[in-house]
Amino acid sequence: MMNLIRDNWSKDDYKEFINYLLSLEDIKYRDFTKGLIPGKDNIIGIRTPILKKIAKDISKGNYKEFLKYNKDNYYEETLICGLVIGYIKDVNLVLNKYLDNFIIKIDNWATCDLFVTNLNIVSKKRELFFDYVDSCLKNTQNDWILRFGYVMLLNYYISEEYLDYIFKICNAYQGDFYYVNMAIAWLISLCYIAYPKETLLFIKDNKLSKFTHNKCISKICDSRRVSKEEKEMIRGYRKK
Repeated sequence: MMNLIRDNWSKDDYKEFINYLLSLEDIKYRDFTKGLIPGKDNIIGIRTPILKKIAKDISKGNYKEFLKYNKDNYYEETLICGLVIGYIKDVNLVLNKYLDNFIIKIDNWATCDLFVTNLNIVSKKRELFFDYVDSCLKNTQNDWILRFGYVMLLNYYISEEYLDYIFKICNAYQGDFYYVNMAIAWLISLCYIAYPKETLLFIKDNKLSKFTHNKCISKICDSRRVSKEEKEMIRGYRKK
């Protein structure tokens, strides 16, 4: 077991850290994870609760030095970096430094989604993060940053205050990147569960692609929080 709560990190400490991660390899879980993330080969195979525990410990020490040494040679190495950022309590540091540094590293749905769900600071200060999220959703150069933006919305911004914005920004996307369209479908389905009347109006009249629109309906129908009668009604709005 490595001591992860450190006052200082050196290059040698970081090499020891990487060796520690490699010692935690779970081959069956590695192969399972590779099946979920196509094209991602630099996976060690460490379960998420262990990664969160490691990141939590690092965040209790000199996390700034730790983050300086990150090399992103392994999927888990990058993910721990993101999880550490999620444990930082300084809003300005997260918003003005570490978010930009991390989101450009996102190259798969799992890193994106685990990073976002661990950014608990946003739930308490979402108004401070809104402009940043909005800028990500207007980034036409990086599909993964777009995914990040939509996943931020579905985790932290489904409320009456942001509902019109959500519908507008979902309509604005006309691309065909699978992981963005799936995030939009997921987002709208959660909006329906929270605000069925308003979201039904959007479902009846939107600019989503046929694929995204129908995925949205499928996700609503998969939910246990939607009645059988509602599901039957919603299926009637599938695009043919």
